[in-house]
Amino acid sequence: MKNVVHAVCSHDCPDACGVRITVEDGRATKIQGDPEHPVTRGFLCAKVAKYLDRVYSPDRVLYPMRRVGPKGPTGLRSFAPPGRAGAPVPTPDGQTWQRISWDEALDEIASCFKTISAEFGGEAILPYSFAGTMGVLNYASMDRRFFHRLGASQLARNICSAAGEAGLESVLGVKLGTEPEQFSHSKYIIAWAANIHATNVHLWPFIAEAKRRGAKLVVIDPYRTRTAACADWYLPINPGTDAALAMGMMRVIINENLHDTDYIKQHTVGFEQLREKVQEYTPERVAHWTGIAASDIVKLAREYAITRPAVIRVNYGIQRSEGGGMATRAVTMLPCITGSWKEVGGGLQLSTSGSFGLNKDALGRPDLMTKALGRPARTVNMVELGQALNALDGPPVKALFVYNSNPAAVAPNHNDVIRGLLRPDLFTVVHEQFFTDTTDYADIVLPATTFFEHKDLNIAYGHYFLQVSKPAIKALGECRPNVEVFRGLAERMGFTEDCFKESVDEMIDVALDSPNPWLQGIDRKRLERESHVRLNFGEQFITKGPAESTFFLPFANGNFRTPSGKAELYSESVKALGLDPVVQFMPPDESRQGTQAKAFPLEMLARKSDNFLNSSFSNLPEIQAMEESGLLEISAPDARSRGISDGDAVRVFNGRGDITLKAKVDGAVQPGVVCARLEWAKLSSQGRNINVLTSEKLTDLGNSATFYSVLVEVELSKRHPKRAMKRMCLDGVHCSTV
Repeated sequence: MKNVVHAVCSHDCPDACGVRITVEDGRATKIQGDPEHPVTRGFLCAKVAKYLDRVYSPDRVLYPMRRVGPKGPTGLRSFAPPGRAGAPVPTPDGQTWQRISWDEALDEIASCFKTISAEFGGEAILPYSFAGTMGVLNYASMDRRFFHRLGASQLARNICSAAGEAGLESVLGVKLGTEPEQFSHSKYIIAWAANIHATNVHLWPFIAEAKRRGAKLVVIDPYRTRTAACADWYLPINPGTDAALAMGMMRVIINENLHDTDYIKQHTVGFEQLREKVQEYTPERVAHWTGIAASDIVKLAREYAITRPAVIRVNYGIQRSEGGGMATRAVTMLPCITGSWKEVGGGLQLSTSGSFGLNKDALGRPDLMTKALGRPARTVNMVELGQALNALDGPPVKALFVYNSNPAAVAPNHNDVIRGLLRPDLFTVVHEQFFTDTTDYADIVLPATTFFEHKDLNIAYGHYFLQVSKPAIKALGECRPNVEVFRGLAERMGFTEDCFKESVDEMIDVALDSPNPWLQGIDRKRLERESHVRLNFGEQFITKGPAESTFFLPFANGNFRTPSGKAELYSESVKALGLDPVVQFMPPDESRQGTQAKAFPLEMLARKSDNFLNSSFSNLPEIQAMEESGLLEISAPDARSRGISDGDAVRVFNGRGDITLKAKVDGAVQPGVVCARLEWAKLSSQGRNINVLTSEKLTDLGNSATFYSVLVEVELSKRHPKRAMKRMCLDGVHCSTV
């Protein structure tokens, strides 16, 4: 029998695509984008178009497993073939796991948690999760209830977007932005640290339509991305200097009277302080920091302010440096001073997720912490996992439960993270679809479902449609979704609260039971019936377009959600953090302007691959074929000065670690910048990845990760002694081999 099921891609992507899954005799045979979804429009990215290969991969974890051998790297396959539980299952490298039943797994986990809680307190248990699934329930519902009731440490999930969100909200008060559908009406589009063509591909058709109508696309990025290759004007910028560029642009706009005086007067506070502040940022001074010519800074500012409507798609690359929060704050000010929020096709988009306003407290039940501890539990920043596992006390972390994440690959300061994961006294549980870098250090591995196999509610951070994702197939093997895993653990722990008995449908109803007026008229049954539903924006936010279309303009008439009700160009909340209440640029410590640049003169971008998604998909042969792995991209001048040629093995190092990669001299980066991509450590012959070079230093706002504030040096690997000798003899005097 053949049928088609509507689901939603739940991976960490702004597009939150509606998908149609064809099922024949219980097996999924086809996946395609939903042609009726106004943003998905019938197509999928290259990764998800091959999703059947992921669902039915022979490397899926299908059964609960208990470690028998020592902790440490293993082969890719962790699944146990059908058969009786308890049989040893050798992996390809010889390590042995033992297949166990779910009852055994849950009993063992509950027993360990009870023992640890009794001796050290619940805060000795640390959950570690992020956005491996963005479905509302499997991202944050039953899991939060469980850990709150347990009295476990809270996790600050700041690794990705917290700095940008903090910068955005410091000006706007909420995570709202321009609808993707409006980009087709723009005349001037700035993609600022946004590789739209690779990581936000469903926005691209709207930009392509705008370009056909004569719009200009400008790309600002330290790396020549796919999107930069499609730009009308590409401006390479030195990493971590975006705030300086934005302030330099604002100086030109204000001094040449290109700002919108009426909009500023009605809907902003702090303009006079901003006017005074940006006088420090002359085009010449900004050019020194950014590497962009002073004349180009002036040209960019004028074109952006004069060409209407103009829109900025700023993405999270901008906030992964030490000053990432201020950088996002500065860029967010631009449409506030030009008044482009008033126009269809104007404004800015970073995130739209603040629009959905679900009932998160009812889903997560933070009140349960009071029952467990009588107070809120301590909070551990997920960026600082290495510190937490090796140095945190009062109490120390004695158990780690990982789901929706792969910290052994994605967490910074990789060497410290691995050192902590190897602790023999650390009890680690990993709920996963595949045998990842992190499962290498697990005591118990639990099999997880994909979005093909469970029901969920889905919001988005790149559009304004709410969706329900329906299960297309039965769970493979004995895989379970997060909701059911934590429901089962709650039962084993003896938690009797009614919230642990709520069904998936009941939790969706709870999430939608919210005072947010934009959810009025939207319930589960409507979502199940219509597949996708646009939020119900009030008339004060809507402008009518052609053919009875409507456009959402969140800030055309003000309506900012800051304490003042206006766009805050001067912020008391920022001042309270000890930062400049207007905006400021300070060169990152780890940059060409910093004190460490003499020893480590190259700025490294710890970049995500175009065809992977963080560490997801990087283990699949079908996706690996789309990427060249193990590369260090380096400019021709930097390579030449080090005696490096394209294809050479090079050692990349700093005070935290080193890794050997293959040099690629391709013009993708400017002099002084190198770029390497995040991959699974176990896929490298060295058993580590580029996070051996990154630090746990936090951003100025949001306490997020600083993956783009990393200094390194590069030299020929010892694998090439003749080339190494050539490099050392360039001055014709001092010769030695390395």
